[in-house]
Amino acid sequence: MLRVGALGTVITAIITPFTEDGALDEDTFVSLLHYLAEHGSDGFVVCGTTGEAPTLGDDEHLRMLELAVQERPKGTTVIGGTGSNDTAHAVHMTQRATEIGVDATLSVTPYYNKPNRRGIKAHYEAIANATDKPIVLYNIPGRTATNMPPDLLAELAQIENVTGVKQANGDELQPIDGLEVYAGDDANFARCLDFGGAGGILVASHIVGDEMRRMVDEPGNRAAIDEPLQDVYKTLFMTSSPTCTKAALTMLGLIPGEYLRLPMVPADDAERDAVRSMLERHGLLETAAR
Repeated sequence: MLRVGALGTVITAIITPFTEDGALDEDTFVSLLHYLAEHGSDGFVVCGTTGEAPTLGDDEHLRMLELAVQERPKGTTVIGGTGSNDTAHAVHMTQRATEIGVDATLSVTPYYNKPNRRGIKAHYEAIANATDKPIVLYNIPGRTATNMPPDLLAELAQIENVTGVKQANGDELQPIDGLEVYAGDDANFARCLDFGGAGGILVASHIVGDEMRRMVDEPGNRAAIDEPLQDVYKTLFMTSSPTCTKAALTMLGLIPGEYLRLPMVPADDAERDAVRSMLERHGLLETAAR
């Protein structure tokens, strides 16, 4: 059985709030960090996919990491998203994140250029040489077009500083020798905990973090807690993330507006109605109104 993740168990892949004119909304980001820490999160991935990292300039990206490290709630961890399909860029961002003081980095498989196994290994070896912090691999073939199968992950675990994997290929979610395994899809969080995985890097914890924390703390009730939350997961991912998460947070009054950067666009009327209905079914709008 794998040990509980040293970086946390309920890790929220936090959104990047923007203002109406598209600038970083730093005040809302800090407020959201503290809200999430009060509602189940014990760690954060900053500037990951949910944080719309592909549309952040390097200065903005590093500013969000700096802000998270400076303002993090007591007892929480900060994992900086620093991946790229350009190894030199991933190395640079990993070096800078390390200097800023993140607890670990999250490094996605190189996307679009589809390196072979030797290229993937060389990519992560170069990144590992750039930091003394833990590196969490990120396997998400649905976005990168490249899968890292379990035997390759076990091989990468031999690289110094590579300590974990965010596994978003549900078909291959399983223990990996030498790695802490984190569920990369909310719907598989319970399954990962059941086999002794380290936890999850999650999105729904923005709005149902207390329940997801209970899934960790109350293993005997895990399945019963998880079953109704499948509705939440399905709704939040009915279109490209974080569209529906930002819509939900706006409805709950936790961010001032569902502002995204192109090519991401706000929820349409049907998506917004589905999000509102989901929040109503789970009593979340009533809680927010109190």
